[in-house]
Amino acid sequence: MNTHPHHVRRDEIVDFQTYDDGRDATRSEVMETKRPRRIHVGEYLTFLFENHDTMRYQVQEMMRVERIVRESSIQEELDTYNEVLGGPGQLGCALLIEIEDEAKRQPLLEAWMGLQERLYLVTAEGDRAYAGFDPAQVGRGRLSSVQYLTFTMSSPPVAVGCDFAGLEAEVALDEEQREALAADLAATHG
Repeated sequence: MNTHPHHVRRDEIVDFQTYDDGRDATRSEVMETKRPRRIHVGEYLTFLFENHDTMRYQVQEMMRVERIVRESSIQEELDTYNEVLGGPGQLGCALLIEIEDEAKRQPLLEAWMGLQERLYLVTAEGDRAYAGFDPAQVGRGRLSSVQYLTFTMSSPPVAVGCDFAGLEAEVALDEEQREALAADLAATHG
């Protein structure tokens, strides 16, 4: 896998015991990093934009929970999480489709097939960048409630939206959100 400047490198990862020693401080820093990158659109959609620091945290957490020590397994985690970040000029995110009512969850995930094609970011110039996604994330006849998306951007976003029938919504980003995503986009170019 090609490594981009914003991807997490193996030399940035420590063993799970060393990580555990400073985990509380790391966790609180990462939660603060994540805060402006969590964007709710409409009733059901939450976009969690990721960056180098949040992905390094995810890798370390997986190693801690799974007690991963084998080099090949660590590299597999790095490859998986770095893929979420995308490449140069891309913002990566996890989309959470949050349907609390269990009776409605399955029917809605079936009805919303194709939703991932109707999610976009808006630039200051008014251009829409629609999400890229891995078709393997889409099951037979239903969506997964977590989707990994990338947005290829020529300039930083000012809004996040969805134009899927019945879920139409667009949210303007506040200044802190715009600055966070602009910094993340700039980092993809090294």
